[in-house]
Amino acid sequence: MNIRFGLLALITLTAGACSGAMPSAEASKAPAERPGDTTGVRPGIHPDVLLGVKTNPYTGNATAIVEGRRLFVAYNCSGCHGGRAGGGMGPSLRDSLWTYGSSDTQLLSDILEGRSAGMPAWGKVIPEDQIWKIIAYIRTFRTPQEPDRVLQ
Repeated sequence: MNIRFGLLALITLTAGACSGAMPSAEASKAPAERPGDTTGVRPGIHPDVLLGVKTNPYTGNATAIVEGRRLFVAYNCSGCHGGRAGGGMGPSLRDSLWTYGSSDTQLLSDILEGRSAGMPAWGKVIPEDQIWKIIAYIRTFRTPQEPDRVLQ
């Protein structure tokens, strides 16, 4: 077991040195420790690499946004994120702080694959077309386009 671990470590170090891609001390820090980093995206394989850069086909589509609200309720997203997505057992979706990033691709990845902090993977349950409508709805939070918006 120790020989395998040592061999794996040696291969990893050699591969990094050969490519000239040794991680810097700065890159290995957690997001909150990196000065000026406000994205919240954690190190790892970025969804853009796995899925390609995706753009929501329903952005700004009023009919799809209303359907996204209906789907948000139907799939019980509010069970974790709260009735108006203000948080509960799951995080608020109404603020601008996103742990795993806020691009269309990142949100799609969050819903498709789930996240280790408790977000289940919905990729085998919700068709991608419906996920895009839910994301279109989420994008309306804190805007005049939000269906049934919360007045403050």
